[in-house]
Amino acid sequence: MTALRRLIRKAAGNRLPVLLLGETGTGKEVVARAIHESSPRGQFVPIDCGALVGSLMESELFGHVKGAFTGAAEGRRGLMELADGGTAFFDEIGDLPLDMQVKLLRLIQEREFRAVGALQWRKVDIRIIAATHRDLKAEIAAGRFREDLYYRLNVFSIRLPALRERIGDVPLLVEHFLSQARIEGLPWFDMPRNVLDALMDYDWPGNVRELKHCIQRMAAMYSEGAPLEGLPSPVQHQLESHGLRRLSVAVTMDGELGDDFRLAAPPTVIPIPQIQRQAITAALHETNGDRAEAARRLGIGRTTLYRKMKQYGL
Repeated sequence: MTALRRLIRKAAGNRLPVLLLGETGTGKEVVARAIHESSPRGQFVPIDCGALVGSLMESELFGHVKGAFTGAAEGRRGLMELADGGTAFFDEIGDLPLDMQVKLLRLIQEREFRAVGALQWRKVDIRIIAATHRDLKAEIAAGRFREDLYYRLNVFSIRLPALRERIGDVPLLVEHFLSQARIEGLPWFDMPRNVLDALMDYDWPGNVRELKHCIQRMAAMYSEGAPLEGLPSPVQHQLESHGLRRLSVAVTMDGELGDDFRLAAPPTVIPIPQIQRQAITAALHETNGDRAEAARRLGIGRTTLYRKMKQYGL
């Protein structure tokens, strides 16, 4: 990440095209904004290439003049005119249709574009930053991305590492997102050590974005007094497996479990709803989900079984 910061500073020192590569959720737009804000000129205009669909995508990018097509009752500025003097961020450039790739190529090469229906070309001064989670070389081989556009964009490339490649940053990110949550009105809480260990053991396929949403959910649930309920299921499973590993290590090392693994005495009274839930679960398991047979074995009617299943969330 220190090296990434150096690259951001170097990219900000010129107006060359920048290509950001990395998995979804690694923070490509954050880096794009950091490049722009390091030498702020004009506006930062994000463009979701996956949303540019249909016949009006060219008008969305380059604008149109009055009467250019049916329904064009007046002229309209496009995103490229809005970004003139600033930065245009093409998010998920790999999703841009081929016909629009041609027009973007001319924009990069000649620094000019033409609005839909216009006769004159308009010169612009735009910093182009593009980002994608796709393998663009594979997209070129498949005929879905222009090779000449790739080389025009790939002047200054920055690869953003996945969170699993820098898992040591998780505690810092957790603290940062907890602080953000507090600013947004959610309560602060101290992250339990075993939960933090589970967060660091998880692979985070959604990367930093997934971790951010995880911490936000935990903070929201904490307002109800139950922060761990905000953990996504994979992290909860990680937490459980981490506890089992600690137990295994404790037994293997010296045969003594220590205070962390003291087993509570079994309760002398088990609540009736818990008994019913366990009995229904066992019956359904033994009958491979055959509800009619499960009801027969339990000695209750099917309607009663359905009602109990709904009651206990089965």
